[in-house]
Amino acid sequence: MNDPDKKTYDQSLENDMSSLLPDQSVLGEPEPWESWETSLCLWSIGIGIAALIILGILVDWFLLPG
Repeated sequence: MNDPDKKTYDQSLENDMSSLLPDQSVLGEPEPWESWETSLCLWSIGIGIAALIILGILVDWFLLPG
């Protein structure tokens, strides 16, 4: 499985990364909306977990025999 294109890509990636200055990031600067996007994701995860708990309780009360 020697893929010459993969080797070329890996070598070019190494060359690109080695040409960066020590204080530069490989990923570049963060986007200006990064903090807003992070808080949106955390709120979405929190709401999803709360909905699972509430729906689990409702299913237990109304649908499961007991």
